Amino acid sequence: MKTFLIIVPDGGMLFEAAGIADILMQANRLHIDEAASPRYQITLATTQLHQVIHGQSGLNLLADYRLPQLDPREPRDTIMITGRGLSEEEGDAVVDWLRLAAPHARRVVSICGGALLLAKAGLLDDRRATTHWRLLEEMQTRYPRVQVESGPLYVQDGPVWTSGGVSSGFDLTLALVEEDYGFTLARDVAQDMVMYLRRPGGQMQFSRFQLQNADTSGPMAGLQRWILDNLAGDLSVEKLAEQVAMSPRNFTRVFTRETGASPARYVAEARLAAARHRLEQTRDTLSRVAVDTGFGSSINLRRLFEKQLKLTPGEYRERFHSRKLA
Repeated sequence: MKTFLIIVPDGGMLFEAAGIADILMQANRLHIDEAASPRYQITLATTQLHQVIHGQSGLNLLADYRLPQLDPREPRDTIMITGRGLSEEEGDAVVDWLRLAAPHARRVVSICGGALLLAKAGLLDDRRATTHWRLLEEMQTRYPRVQVESGPLYVQDGPVWTSGGVSSGFDLTLALVEEDYGFTLARDVAQDMVMYLRRPGGQMQFSRFQLQNADTSGPMAGLQRWILDNLAGDLSVEKLAEQVAMSPRNFTRVFTRETGASPARYVAEARLAAARHRLEQTRDTLSRVAVDTGFGSSINLRRLFEKQLKLTPGEYRERFHSRKLA
């Protein structure tokens, strides 16, 4: 039997912790040998001074223990943190506990923003890791020793597992079941709960680059809006610098400082976002979408989609098109 401690900070999405517990309990129920002990012994702990975990939806979850009640030096198989909480004080309490507990656990796991607590505890130093796509740049900036990966739903690096946002924790949990007890049990759990054991199209987060920066004030705001209106044109650094009467070198420095992204990255993400929107909201041909969003040809469009999203444009449209186009 494997002990599985789930630490649930206040104010998050409770279906993460509840769904993960349900997946593990389903593994217990599908365990054929009823005479043996369950596969997992699951414990929920709250970071609060009481045992009630408040969710952002207004629903509550009753924890088994308050975290300070648990001895961090007790041997455990798995410790999972499902978020980073609402305050620095709450996060720091978890970090302090994790620093003591991690050496006594076989593996440590995070869901969504919980990865920032693992990073703060030093558990991600010189390791590959991921988190929710909105937090990737924050994690890389605050914790430069972490090798941040932006695409995967989850990442394993030795005994430390991290996952992206929200439901990616379910994918990670199925992977843990498979690692612990083999493919057959993980597959049976996934099929019984009508889930993918491995999602089609690759295990990728479908992030949205923060193009709303174009609505802000500053020397680059007008240029950002111009870029979004001229995606099919020449958007080289030289051309963009010319638009704002700056040298390419100075322009690159100022643009990166103002937007948080290099000109090349901003243009690439803007074109990708526009192409995705067209595939979601229109029946335009792939060739038309490619030309209008600056990719030039459907071959270039397909190449980027397969590289960035692990899906072809056609597969992306099939999975994410608007109901009005059905």
